[in-house]
Amino acid sequence: MKIANREISPEHPPLVIADIGINHGGDLNVAKNMVRLARDAGCECIKHQTHFIEDEMTDEAKQIFPPNADVSIWEVMEQCALSAEDELELKAYTERLGMIYISTPFSRAAANFLNEIDVPAFKIGSGEADNLPLIRHIASFGKPVIMSTGMQTIESVRASVQILEDAGVDYALLECTNLYPSPPEIVSLQGVTDLKTAFPNAQVGFSDHSIGPEMAMASVALGATILERHFTDTRYRKGPDVICSMDPSELKHLIDRSAEIHTALRNPKQRTGPEEDVYRFARASIVADRDLEAGHLITEADIWARRPGSGEIAGFEFDKVVGKRLNKPVVRNTQLSWTDFD
Repeated sequence: MKIANREISPEHPPLVIADIGINHGGDLNVAKNMVRLARDAGCECIKHQTHFIEDEMTDEAKQIFPPNADVSIWEVMEQCALSAEDELELKAYTERLGMIYISTPFSRAAANFLNEIDVPAFKIGSGEADNLPLIRHIASFGKPVIMSTGMQTIESVRASVQILEDAGVDYALLECTNLYPSPPEIVSLQGVTDLKTAFPNAQVGFSDHSIGPEMAMASVALGATILERHFTDTRYRKGPDVICSMDPSELKHLIDRSAEIHTALRNPKQRTGPEEDVYRFARASIVADRDLEAGHLITEADIWARRPGSGEIAGFEFDKVVGKRLNKPVVRNTQLSWTDFD
């Protein structure tokens, strides 16, 4: 999978997406500052949320209060959405900093707008993961799609995946838990493995709403190629998603440590060159466990394995020494050599 010039695969370090979402509270300058801080932390990709409220919701939304907000979902988006002009400026600013800009459209109008401003890929949020007409509309643009799968099962997401397959677009599926924040009791790291098994054509990642970077980093060891977390310039900012957002220092930590995990994940089980010096002293050599005379037939009681490993006969060759006859006398703790035996 490729978004802009960024390859996404198990061969590459995971793409870390800083999801500023609506944390800017509708302030373009705050949003730009968040983008700059993410860039300074080493982040490659910013994700926004595109809300055209009239096309996104009906009046019933004015009576729906999200568990992470004290006003209706309509009012949340009314307060926090950027205008089309501001979002266009945010995208241009992000790209001037050399970063990738993507966004989640929550309506058909938002999807059309993002396509018109030429985003390189679309993000589909968990709430829209079974919105088949919207997914079909987004897939028709022929661009890569990243879809979160929170609140879904493997079976319930199959129809959405089939739309992406039929459209022939590259796609990624993100394991996700939609509680803000998500406690470990309900986070599913196993979901990463389940998605990889069920959808072999997908890149699989992890969209994290837990506190701290540990769950996201753990997902890398399970093969996650994309990590997405909410991002804020400061945790002292007010907003429904700030509680589960990372700040710049945690973003840098996640980028650096996930790259290290990816590197270690691909190393086979073997003794490495840098370990050789350690191996020479840390392993054991076969030694006489008591004074022995020439002509003695070695039994298990006559020998032992002790550090350092500088002797000719390694500890793992213990059984090969038993039954051999000494051709010279040796004293206790003498490292034995094959030439000591007939």
